[in-house]
Amino acid sequence: MRRGCIAIEKVECDSCHRLIKHGERYLLIDDEGGKQRLCIECCESRGYVSYLTEKGKQIVTFLPKE
Repeated sequence: MRRGCIAIEKVECDSCHRLIKHGERYLLIDDEGGKQRLCIECCESRGYVSYLTEKGKQIVTFLPKE
């Protein structure tokens, strides 16, 4: 299961090991292999991020494109 989260404390990205600061968004992937936390940059490189335009603003979403 993939969940978009907002860091409430410092969290480390499991791919690039960068610290995700308080208030930043990240993706939590929970499957049989365990939990994996990915920063926005790593999600973009893996294709987990899509961009939508709503009310004239570009929004980052972790939901797959339809």
